[in-house]
Amino acid sequence: MSLINIEGLTFSYPSSYDNIFENVSFQIDTNWKTGLVGRNGRGKTTFLNLLLGKYRYKGNITTDVKFDYFPCTIEDTGNVVEKVLLSVCPHAARWELLRELGGLGMGEEIMDRPFCTLSGGEKTKSLLAALFLNEGRFLLIDEPTNHLDINARRVVAQYLNKKKGFILVSHDRGFLDGCVDHILSINRSDIEIRKGNFTSWFSDFETRQQKELDKNRRLKKDMERLEDAARRASGWSDRAESAKYGTGAVDRGYIGHKAAKMMKRSKAIEQRRERAAQEKSGLLKNIEKADELKLRPMRYHSDRLAGFSDVSVFRNGRRVNTPVAFEILRGDRVALSGANGSGKTSLIKLLIGENLEYDGDFYKAPGLVLSYVPQETDGLCGSIEDYALRHRIDRSLFMAVLRKLDFQRVQFEKDMAGFSMGQKKKVLLAASLCTPAHLYVWDEPLNYIDIYSRMQIENLLGRFQPTMLFIEHDEAFRKAVASKTIEL
Repeated sequence: MSLINIEGLTFSYPSSYDNIFENVSFQIDTNWKTGLVGRNGRGKTTFLNLLLGKYRYKGNITTDVKFDYFPCTIEDTGNVVEKVLLSVCPHAARWELLRELGGLGMGEEIMDRPFCTLSGGEKTKSLLAALFLNEGRFLLIDEPTNHLDINARRVVAQYLNKKKGFILVSHDRGFLDGCVDHILSINRSDIEIRKGNFTSWFSDFETRQQKELDKNRRLKKDMERLEDAARRASGWSDRAESAKYGTGAVDRGYIGHKAAKMMKRSKAIEQRRERAAQEKSGLLKNIEKADELKLRPMRYHSDRLAGFSDVSVFRNGRRVNTPVAFEILRGDRVALSGANGSGKTSLIKLLIGENLEYDGDFYKAPGLVLSYVPQETDGLCGSIEDYALRHRIDRSLFMAVLRKLDFQRVQFEKDMAGFSMGQKKKVLLAASLCTPAHLYVWDEPLNYIDIYSRMQIENLLGRFQPTMLFIEHDEAFRKAVASKTIEL
């Protein structure tokens, strides 16, 4: 057993005035299967890079293990898979690679294929197989699910569950539950590590936050009551003191004693109030606010918005999906499901108006207004304000939605090219939420999006129930949102 010791870690980027980490200390056992969670922009990938020694920092990180990082860079992607995997793990024997690949549902035939011909999911699985063969190394796995369909996520989760010794960044709740035994959470004000999977950690986290909210309300009431009591006691003291100098016979000693007693009581009450205020100030530092989002779906005048009857899409003369038949009716939230490469995105591209070759019958209602979230975030650059102007989005509304998605105000002044992948995806989602439409078409909208925002969007779609066609491999989200699922 080895430990990764973090002591007094403080770090900020040169271009930032705020510390991402400030004097944090904790330990990680290298036998743990640790899930790393936290809001977008909180520093999850930054923490992995600090472990890798990429940045200078204050404090100490000590351990006797060396780290590997996923996803790793492959220089010659034209090489066959076996040679690529041996470049990642030079000491592995072929039979060892085949054993690991077999545990991920991949056969020997993949070894002789050019690496560049693999799907995103196949690349993820094969590289994980090789990295886990590097003896004496501790693996840092950064968001491996973004190229994995639902079945592949289950396979990889089962594979990781049989391993020990890794840190895994993921926002997929079911995936985390399937393969981790500890949660390392980057909170608003600190970092905590607890035993258990995501569900047990989140339940405990919510319980603790609710207790703090209840205590905060109770202390607020107590402070108001004590402030009122202190004011009354002080008033009694002042009136009693002034009575010493009234006309007629008065017992000034008695009155002075009574005034002093009331003043002492007033000070005692004020001290109690200050203690309550101090206790209150220690609460709610890690509370995760998820303000309710709003949507402005438009109502189409008829029920049928789109229809696919035995439709297959072709790319470069090749059929990319088996014929599919379904309709999108007003109020439907249709999830497209299937393995990577089964044609889900091609059907979406056909619907949004790309000039694709297809056979079968495809219908799109005339005058249908779509709001589209693409899978990729390529090309996002410039300011938030310029983006809103280019896309004719109400600037104030756009920024308000981003704020509710946990954007800090300072982000509005930065170039989007420097945003994290999760922040870029939130820009695309916010733009869609600001766009009134008959039909919302979202292609893997949750890639890189943090868990809290996923739940926030689930609640939004549950309340407004817009008509949707979407692709999403987060099983918990799909079960919560979809009214019907089309398997490809």
